[in-house]
Amino acid sequence: MWLNYCVGFGLLPPLQNDSKEGCQSDGHQPGKSPCFSVNWTAGDGQMEVVNAATGKRKDSGTASRLCKRALFARWARLHRKLSASGRGDEPLVYCEAKLAARPYQTAKRQLFASLRDAGLGTWVKKPPEQDQFPLTA
Repeated sequence: MWLNYCVGFGLLPPLQNDSKEGCQSDGHQPGKSPCFSVNWTAGDGQMEVVNAATGKRKDSGTASRLCKRALFARWARLHRKLSASGRGDEPLVYCEAKLAARPYQTAKRQLFASLRDAGLGTWVKKPPEQDQFPLTA
């Protein structure tokens, strides 16, 4: 028996979802993923419903707050605030910031080695051009 799953029901405000927008219909096809994703974090005013095929917000068609550029901008603001010099000398290109993040690079190498050692194959890498975008003010 297929149980309807509704995102947001039982959550406290502001994350309640009374619109049933996040619900699967009774016509759910097993094995098929829904065409949307939902995200929220503490401090966000509301849930964000994202078209899973495009990565764009369902309501406005704009980029998700979880896209690389938005997360990179948040990281840069935090880095500037925490920087001892206050100059904000962080890398302004996403791929440079990732390469400079030693704990991230160590964890990534460990993950890749674990996949290989377990016989699970290798991580499929995206084209490097995808991460070569600057952070604009």
